[in-house]
Amino acid sequence: MNVIAPVDQRSRQAGKRQEDADAPSPAAGDSPGSRYRRVRARTEALAAPLSAEDQCIQSMPDASPAKWHRAHTTWFFETFLLVPSRPGYRRFDPAFAYLFNSYYEAAGPRHARQRRGMVTRPSAEEVAGYRAHVDAAMLPLAEAATGGVAALVELGLQHEEQHQELLLTDILHALSQNPVWPAYDPGWCEPAAAPGATGWLDGPGGLVEIGHGGDGFHFDNESPRHVTFLHPYRIADRLVRNADWLAFVEDGGYRRPTLWMSDGWALCQAEGWQAPLYWERRDGEWLEFTLAGLRALDPAAPARHLSWYEADAYARWAGRRLPTEAEWEAAAALPGFLEAEGHVWQWTGSAYRPYPGFRPWAGAVGEYNGKFMIGQMVLRGGSVATPPGHARASYRNFFDPGKRWQFAGLRLAEDAA
Repeated sequence: MNVIAPVDQRSRQAGKRQEDADAPSPAAGDSPGSRYRRVRARTEALAAPLSAEDQCIQSMPDASPAKWHRAHTTWFFETFLLVPSRPGYRRFDPAFAYLFNSYYEAAGPRHARQRRGMVTRPSAEEVAGYRAHVDAAMLPLAEAATGGVAALVELGLQHEEQHQELLLTDILHALSQNPVWPAYDPGWCEPAAAPGATGWLDGPGGLVEIGHGGDGFHFDNESPRHVTFLHPYRIADRLVRNADWLAFVEDGGYRRPTLWMSDGWALCQAEGWQAPLYWERRDGEWLEFTLAGLRALDPAAPARHLSWYEADAYARWAGRRLPTEAEWEAAAALPGFLEAEGHVWQWTGSAYRPYPGFRPWAGAVGEYNGKFMIGQMVLRGGSVATPPGHARASYRNFFDPGKRWQFAGLRLAEDAA
């Protein structure tokens, strides 16, 4: 019997930002046990619209099957909490330690990422059994957790929330490969964009502090809080819209190499990019494939499913630039800084590198972020697929600059005179 009760899968309103902290810790006012129940139930609710066939598909090497996300997040709790903390704990299936490891070298060998879609067994139903088995053992551990164990429970829950977002982005890509464009959830709702024209805010200049601070959860890559210098700049108060992007398309933005970084232009040509991922032109009209299915393109909605290369080319076309991550974080506290989260992750002009004095966490969980600090670009904010309450101003998301399948967009910045 599944010990986790279902939750409303449409409760996707952005939650209050949590303050950052010096170490991972449970959210204030919420016991580890109750939070464990809620997060685990939300994963199952997100997977509920999917058939067993849907849950097995892997549409590209960057994506993973929904079934794998459900199993891997369970593997995390079993591997890092139950096995070391519960003497006599019986693994659900010893083979799962190999099948559902992702990139934790210290945890042992693993099945190749690009072949996850070949694992038709265990079935989605067996994965549900795996989750129930681990939940039954984890709940008493989570309920009684204190100190380092409670911190590790919270890290596992934050990790699962990241995979909740990936489950949605990955299934959207998978369904987009189907020629009949099936909807993940016809009732999927998204927040309305801020009305009005784009305005410009004077960003905080001079010496500013960025990085985590306070008493809430943070990942290791958000620390330490430190001082950095910002030259005078201005930043858009909202995101770039589909109407803006359409002007870029119609002005030949995808055909003008002078707008693009060299690697980006090569990728644009090799993959035949002519518009954002999931835009479809039919009978002279633009449509967009969404989690609710194929819909008429909303000109007022924020542009999304863009690579960093596209975002950078657009900024150059517009006569502006992408903000640095420090500029973005400093400006996010300004009155009038709209759409900080809940729509798209926002590309910045910053490479993903460690902060001064950065130290990864000890043990296998230290592989979480630090070893990826090369060849990636930073995104800030949070998207429509980000779980409620998961985003915060200091959060550092990161992806390869050529990736498009995430809910990624941009806001513009410029140097101030």
